[in-house]
Order: sequence, then C-alpha cells, then structure tokens
Amino acid sequence: MEAGGRVPWVKYGSVVSLFVVVLALWFRSPQNAVLDDRLDTVLSSLLRAEQKVGMNNVARPRVAIGFGGCVDLIVDSVSLLNKTGIQPTDQPLHHDYLENVEQLAQSFAYFFAPGAAAERFMLNETLFSELVEGARDLPGNRWSVGGNAPVMASRMATEGCDVLLGGTFSTDFTDVLSQHITVAGKVIDEPDIHLILEYPTGARWGRYTSRRANRYIIHSDANNPYLSSMEEFAQKLIDFKPDLLVVGGLQMMDNFPFRSGEREALLSRLGHLLSSSSPQIGIHFEMASFVEESIMEDLLHYVIPHADSLGMNEQELPNLLSSLKGSNITVLSDPNPRVATVLDQMREVYRILNQRHKEASAESRANGARATVKPLTRLHVHTLAFQAMIVTRGSKWKNTMSATAKASLTANRHVCGSNDIDPSKARLIMDDSFSVSRQEGSQRIPLQETRPVSCWSEEDYDICVAPVLVCTEVYQTAGGGDNVSAAGLVLQI
Repeated sequence: MEAGGRVPWVKYGSVVSLFVVVLALWFRSPQNAVLDDRLDTVLSSLLRAEQKVGMNNVARPRVAIGFGGCVDLIVDSVSLLNKTGIQPTDQPLHHDYLENVEQLAQSFAYFFAPGAAAERFMLNETLFSELVEGARDLPGNRWSVGGNAPVMASRMATEGCDVLLGGTFSTDFTDVLSQHITVAGKVIDEPDIHLILEYPTGARWGRYTSRRANRYIIHSDANNPYLSSMEEFAQKLIDFKPDLLVVGGLQMMDNFPFRSGEREALLSRLGHLLSSSSPQIGIHFEMASFVEESIMEDLLHYVIPHADSLGMNEQELPNLLSSLKGSNITVLSDPNPRVATVLDQMREVYRILNQRHKEASAESRANGARATVKPLTRLHVHTLAFQAMIVTRGSKWKNTMSATAKASLTANRHVCGSNDIDPSKARLIMDDSFSVSRQEGSQRIPLQETRPVSCWSEEDYDICVAPVLVCTEVYQTAGGGDNVSAAGLVLQI
C-alpha cells in the first residue's frame, strides 16, 4: 500500500521537473536566440567586409620577411609545471631573464594571473633542457613551426602571397613550409626549440587563476639572436623585388648575453638594409615582448625610424609609448584595455614618431643629405576584444576597413584552430558602444551588428575598429598576433 502510494508522486514529480525545465528553456531561449542571432549577424557582416577585397585574378603580392625561426613545443603550462615539480610561488615577480626554478615560478605567476602574454630568455641551459624533456612526453603536447617570421610567412603564403623568408632552418623545418615560401639562410642540423606554455581562461595554479587564455614562452635560443641569415636575405632581396618588407623576431636579442657592442652592430646593419631599400617598398616592423631598456633604445634608433607600418598587442603598445616618452619599460599592462585607452595611446605613438620623422628630415635637408627615415603611415594594434588601425590618408596602405575585418576574423580562426568560424564557440567581449577617446565629451560609437567595423577620419589619418569573435574553445594562442598582423597586411599591399 505504501509502495503503491509513492508511484503517483514519483510520476507527478517527473512531470513537474520536466515542466520546470521546459519553463526555464522557454524563458531563456529568447535571450539566447538574440545572442546567437547577434553573433551570426556580426560574423556574416565581418565576412562580407573581408570579401569586399578579393585576391582572385590579381598577381600574388611579394613579401620578404625576416628573421629567424624555431620549432615550438606547445604544452599545457600547469601540467608541465606540476610534472616537473615546480611549485606555485607566494611571490609573483618580474624577471628580465631566467636563471633558476624560483625565478621561473615567480615570473610565470606574475603574468599567469592577469593572463598577459610574455616571453623570457633562460640563461640556464640545463634547466631548459630538463623542461623540454619533461614536455616531450607530456600528453597532449604538439610540435609546430615557430618564430615570428615563419609564422607570418606561412599566413601570408596561405592568404595568397609569394614570400622570401630569412632564417636559419633545418631541412625538416623547410620541408613543411608552403611551396610559395623561398628560404634565404643557411641550413642547420638541429632547430632551436621554444617552449610554449599555454593556459585557458580560468586555469588554476596554486592560488592563482588566469583571467584569460594566453601563453608564457621560454627559450634558450643561441642561433636566432645573431640574425645570421641577414646577409643572404639582403642578397636575394635584390632579385625578389618585394612589395612589402617585414621585420620581426628581434625579441630574441632581448637580454641575450652578447659581447659588448655586438647587438648594436647587428641592428646597425639591419638599419642599413632597411634604409637602402626602395622608398616604394612598404616596411612593417612587428613588435614583441621587450623588457630590456637598452634594446628598446636601439630599436628606436636603428629600426623603427625606417618602418612606415607597426604592429603590436595591448602589452607592447604602452611599452613602446613609455620608451618614446623616456619613461621606464612597461612590463605589465591591462590585458583587457578599453577601446578609448588604446586609441589614445595609438594617437600619441603616431604623433611622436611622425614628429621625430619631421625633425630628422629637416636635419637631413639642412645637411644636404638624403632622408632615409620614413613617416609612420600605418599602425595596427591587436587585442583580445578588438582590432584597431590608424592609416594615413593618401598613403600606400589601402582597404583599411576590409583589412581590419580580416584581422578580426583571423584572430578567431587561429585561436580556435579552424578556418570555419563557429559562432557557438565564440563570444563578443567588446562593449556595445565605445568612446573614441578618454577625453571628456568624446563621441561614443555603437557597435552595429550589420556594420561591425567602425571607421572615421581624424586629422590626416583614418581609424578603423572591429570587434573580435573571441574563441571560447581555445586550440592555441601562441602565434596569434603574427597571424593577425600578417592577415591584415595582405589586403593593404
């Protein structure tokens, strides 16, 4: 009797549960449907903007890219640290370079919690080798072509360019490169390995939780800091006749133990290579994680004055601006900056560098010499939430709106590891509207789903901002900036 009395209540309870679930879905569905429709609309609109400029029936652009390359060993950061017995530290600290386990733990914790990208040279070759051995048999590890120049070269070849790549590579390395990439540089037996310690949003290491997905890179590279392919690259450059010359990978020189004056001599040779190239060739310099003040000074003297295009992320932008203003290196900045903050910093970098160009040109004319420095006419900043470009009106750089859209789409494609963008694995974290500046009374621009790339004119330049469909199922963050910058450049040359 008692058992028989419970059956109706069990059945009734199941009906109630089902009713509650259906009721919850009924009330939740419209909101989810709106979000899904919004993402679909933004995606289709970005795709239309990207496709406004096609590469079909057009001669393949010719791009020369230097320097260096490596093999990336990509692992889950927390898994590797746990496997190798590296314990979470109570003292997150910044270190310019790494010499021991304690410094590695402190440096990793410093960048891991805010989710900021970082790259450090490890002086301790024994410790580095132990970490590599620990990573080799870690479940889920992956090997990949690495280095700023090869990654950008691969993206540009994929997007329809013919590429001259300057670097020293092993035959195994060159065998996996695109047929549209020609290598300039000597062959080495063993490539340098760079350890890529990836982590997703919400990863935990001791008491630390990452605010966003990112990576911490360690290397003990003894080849790439010397730019050993530069001479052969310069020779092949003459016959290659590029439309664009790209320089990256110079962070390998940061805190490397050069002999006195050695690094300055190498950068001086690079500066001569850039200044002697045809004025019609666009020159792009891709920034990276620099922490040594002296190398920033050298870059501002030997490299950046010869580049008319710069690319960087939200960490590298304030770092460059601090150096331009004579301040200390900015080691860690907001990993999720507001649009207005980034645009104000971009305007200031643009203003300072072009003021320096005017002064240098005036001095050259006064001395009767040919001006070899270039004005900055293109500045691209890539962040997790959005892409932003400043392009001088009337300059050689074209299709800025489409290029900004392509950069945005490429961010998702690379991080998700798929050319097909799935809106169910993406989200918008850019605000529904943004101020064009932090100055009081500045205009606010709403994010329009049907026209997500916002472009407007100021002074002598145009600005475009596009939201990123942020990947929620991360495959790889390393190489994201290089892929995004390369994709944006393809439509502008």
